[in-house]
Formats: sequence, structure tokens, C-alpha cells
Amino acid sequence: MITEEQVLKALSHVDDPDLKKDLVTLGMIQQLKIGDSISFDLVLTTPACPMKDMMVNACKNAIALMVDKTIPVHINATSKVSSSRDSVEILPGVKNVIAVGSGKGGVGKSTVAVALALALKKTGAKVGLLDADIYGPSIPTMFGIRNAPEMVQKDGKQCIVPVEKNGISLLSIGFMAPPEQAIVWRGPMISSAFRQFINDTLWGELDYLVIDLPPGTGDVQITLSQMVPLTGLVIVTTPQEVAKADARRAINMFKMPSINKPILGVVENMAYFTPDDSPEKKYYIFGQGGGKQLAEEQNIPYLGELPLQQSVREQADEGNIDILSPAFKPFETLAAEVARQVSIVNSQNLA
Repeated sequence: MITEEQVLKALSHVDDPDLKKDLVTLGMIQQLKIGDSISFDLVLTTPACPMKDMMVNACKNAIALMVDKTIPVHINATSKVSSSRDSVEILPGVKNVIAVGSGKGGVGKSTVAVALALALKKTGAKVGLLDADIYGPSIPTMFGIRNAPEMVQKDGKQCIVPVEKNGISLLSIGFMAPPEQAIVWRGPMISSAFRQFINDTLWGELDYLVIDLPPGTGDVQITLSQMVPLTGLVIVTTPQEVAKADARRAINMFKMPSINKPILGVVENMAYFTPDDSPEKKYYIFGQGGGKQLAEEQNIPYLGELPLQQSVREQADEGNIDILSPAFKPFETLAAEVARQVSIVNSQNLA
């Protein structure tokens, strides 16, 4: 008769390739049942895990090799998003905060932030998106929303209820001002608005809160580093040196000892142009390989490249990015890699 001890011993020889520990030690084997077959839950650290199939096959192979090669094995690959937060005073229901920055404008940072949030949501995660670019809010346009958020009383103060669309909780200063109105605020007012978006908003239970940072290395970035339990940053660049130079400054800011926030990696946006009618063609109009070079130079992960596609631009302008279109696939790949890096950071923090 096969015992639970035999099965767990076999599975203890299967490591999570990112977390560098075996699945049993990590507590990823749950609901183990043994009878005419062996069944259990494989609880991954993110629904976007890019190595799910590989780990399932490794478990089956370990059982076949070390227990019984004839018994059926049924594995339910599920997930529970990891978190390494040690304080819940700020954003109490949020497991991970991911900031998306660039150091400069014009590199498609907001498009990346929006698509990242949509792609994480598509995997089954609970996601929020905060537009922290007070001077140039893009989220209202990309989601096709101009509704002002609801205000409610909670614990004696006025709180903001995020607007919801496509299952994502959204907040932007653009929901509260006419689209043609310039936001003419000095630094202290910008920081105050950002603090309110963090402290006085009912974000609820989220696996990931994605924050679209403004360009540069100014007030919002400093306030973010001081008050928000940041899991890590995604740095967006385009291939050419003029974009890399500013992305490099943003990376170095968050590496400063006084700030010291994890960099999840660099993504190269607009890496090449792909015509919608000829998706097999690639035109490297801004140069080639700049993002990867920057990641290697800074010794941080390279998250991959995203093409420049007309259909994505049109969908963003229309406020309706199609997550089922072939053009969205590169963003799903990015989301899987970002979620992977989040799990690695959390594992290191908990070690």
C-alpha cells in the first residue's frame, strides 16, 4: 500500500526552480489523497506562473520513479499569491504593490502598466491600478471612463471607492477633473493627493496593486518610497540611448541606500514595429537590444520586449484593449515574468 510518507518523500525531490526549495518544504503540496489514484493540489505562488506545466510533469515523474509508475496521478494546479509584507497599516488588504516607472515620458509606460494589470487579472488574480501621474493621467482614456468615484464614510472620514472596469479597481485624478483641465499643482499638493489615493481609498483585497508612476524622479517617487510597502518596480525603456539614460537614473534612484526598493526588472517597450497585416515582420526602428543591455549593466532581471503595434495603440485610444487578441500575447508573457519576479522577491524577504 502506498503511504503519504512515500509520496511526500518523492515530491520533496521536486524543486521550485525560482524559489530554490522543494515543493514539500514550501508547503505547495496540499489536500493529498491516496487510494486507487494519487491526487493533490499543487499550490503555486501566482496564477501567472510560467512554469506550471513543467512543475506538474516533474511531480508526476517523481511519483512514477520513486513510488509507482502505474498508479494514476491527478494534480490540481492552483495558486495563492505570495506576499512578504510584515505590516498591514497601509493598504492592509493588498498583498503586493508593483510600481511601473520609466524616468521619462514617451516610452509607453502607461500602456505597459494598463496591459500588465489586465494580463494579471486575466490569470485570475485580484488587481487594482492606481494612476499616480497627476499631471498627465492616462488611465481614464485607456479604460474609457470619466465617472467620478463614489465617496463613502468609514471610520469617521471620507473615503474613495475605486471605479471598477474589466474586474480591475481603478483610481485616477482624471476621474475627478474634466479631460481638458490642466492640473496646475506644486509638489506638496501632488504628494498630498498621492497620500490620499493610498490612505483614504478602499482598495479592498488585492493580489496586486499596480501603480503607474509619473515620469522623472520627483515628489511622487519620493513619497512612494517613504510610505508605500513596495514589492518592487518595473522599469520601462525603449531601445535607444536617450530613453535608457533616463531609465538608468530611475533605477539608480531606487537603488539609493535611503530608498533601497527592489527592481523587478526592465522591459523594453516598442522594441520593434510589427504591422498588423504581417505579424511575422519586425522593424527595429528605435534600435535593438537596449533594454537587455541596460538590465545586464545594472545586474537586474530582463523582463522581455514588447512590440509597437497599431492595433494596441488604437484599442488604448478607444478605451478598450482586447485581451483576447493575438496582439495582447506579449503582455501576458510580461505579466507571467513580473509575477515570477514578485514571487522570488517575496521568497527572499521571508528567508
